[in-house]
Amino acid sequence: MYCGRTLLESSNLSECGACPRGFRSNSSSICELCKDNPIFYDWLYLGFVVITVCVLHLFCIDTTVRKKGLALHVCAVIETVAAAILTVLVVDPVGEFSVRSCHTHHLSDWYTLFHNPSPQYENTLHCTQEAVYPLYTMVFMFYAIAVSLMLLIRPWVAGHFLPISGKLSIYAAMYFFPLLSLIHAAFGGLIYFSFPYIIIVLSVISNAAHYALELDQSMSALVLSTFTDTGNVVTVLVHWALNAYGIISITQLTEPLTHSLLILLVPTPTIFYILTARFTDPKKLHAD
Repeated sequence: MYCGRTLLESSNLSECGACPRGFRSNSSSICELCKDNPIFYDWLYLGFVVITVCVLHLFCIDTTVRKKGLALHVCAVIETVAAAILTVLVVDPVGEFSVRSCHTHHLSDWYTLFHNPSPQYENTLHCTQEAVYPLYTMVFMFYAIAVSLMLLIRPWVAGHFLPISGKLSIYAAMYFFPLLSLIHAAFGGLIYFSFPYIIIVLSVISNAAHYALELDQSMSALVLSTFTDTGNVVTVLVHWALNAYGIISITQLTEPLTHSLLILLVPTPTIFYILTARFTDPKKLHAD
């Protein structure tokens, strides 16, 4: 599926093998230049990658800096957004806010390594390539740029506002970036096809965990803390935004009116927890 021939300067075709980067074999096994534009789902996937890095940054800051971490929060968001913009600008066509790509059709497009043919069961043709150009390498480029910007900007911000605890968020990021790279290298294709469901499931679990940390689990206390505590308001709105992003990614808004109405369901996990929290109070469980 992924082996092709390239046109040589002598107007002859090369031996069958891997297509150059930015090319993909067509139905005639000829390597053609990728000229497609990323579809809406591709942009949503890239957005998911950016959101994941941003959320991890904010989580690490919250867990390592107990107070006055607003400057680091703003810095992390700026770093991530700037890295995303620079990544788009450095991929082909360079300097333009557009991307030249090959469309993804199958899960195997992400794992061409496992589809090297052996004609007549003799010699193996090594045709490993980036058939999903540039979605696979683009994520690695984003991680590299994000780390570089963090190391350039964050130490100055941390030293100015939080000279002691601020640097801990940098150390935390130096752990999760290599982990994200390994996950993308091994499971990038699986994540590409399942990220909408990953977003919704993790958002629902995180939303429940957030409310479970409240000491007072009564309905009135949960409602009051949701709308009066600034931190809780921001946390709830972020969860709702993630739920909406997951719904948009699943439906891709192919039916704009119907699918837009589904976004009204984003508060459902929050409402469900508040209404049912009293039924899960361990003090109210009685052993027979």
